[in-house]
Amino acid sequence: MLPGSHVLFSVTRNPAEKLNSKPLVTYQTFQNIAMSALQGLAQEKIWFDKSRYDEAERSFYEGDNGIEQTPQSQNASKSEDQSEVISRMKSLELDNKNLHKVVDDLRAMLSKLESRMAVLEKSQGPAKKTAPIAKAAPIQKPKVAEQNGADDDDDIDLFGSDEEDEEAERIKAERVTEYAARKSKKPALIAKSSILLDVKPWDDETEMSKLEECVRSIQMDGLLWGASKLVPVGYGIKKLQIGCVVEDDKVGTDILEEEITKFEDYIQSVDIAAFNKI
Repeated sequence: MLPGSHVLFSVTRNPAEKLNSKPLVTYQTFQNIAMSALQGLAQEKIWFDKSRYDEAERSFYEGDNGIEQTPQSQNASKSEDQSEVISRMKSLELDNKNLHKVVDDLRAMLSKLESRMAVLEKSQGPAKKTAPIAKAAPIQKPKVAEQNGADDDDDIDLFGSDEEDEEAERIKAERVTEYAARKSKKPALIAKSSILLDVKPWDDETEMSKLEECVRSIQMDGLLWGASKLVPVGYGIKKLQIGCVVEDDKVGTDILEEEITKFEDYIQSVDIAAFNKI
């Protein structure tokens, strides 16, 4: 027997039989049995260490990306996540409370509006009821008028109309006289015109001073002479340019020209240079 080998013997009660007995299973046979069992387990689709391999893969990729996580950091991240969730929950609770408050305020406002509408409807109710009565009132008026007319027929004064007519005519006459008196007190508007005349002499030997004296000697009601000047015409001849203001109802341009041209010894012709209403 080789050293280190193991042999299984049968169990006997007699020590002498133990020495003479043959081994039941040799070491080689036991090893073959173990190998066959291992081969059977290898063919099975069971991965007992998968969690360990997953953890190793995760740690490998985290280390490759420069992320170092220890159990303490994992716990810290979990606590941070939990604190964030708690803070969000608290903020949501506050928002919910605020919304409840807003809803309560809106309900109170609605209740107030409903009460005010009810009061307004009650106050407008009697007015709507009295409206048909107001419309019906004009229909009843002719009947009352007829009754009053029938009652007043007995009280007619046949001789009172003449006195009333005389009184009305007297009042009318007084008003007409008053209006005429007020109108007469107002100053009447007088239509006036401003005329600029060009008076031409016969030649350069005519005395222009004498010519102007002749023109200004014309006097009429509603005629007022103004400024004058001598304007050269040519070849030493000058014309007299004189202005005047006339009342349209009293003095006309035709009459004025006729009166000026009567001085034939000095005046050749008269022209109207400008005519303006005042």
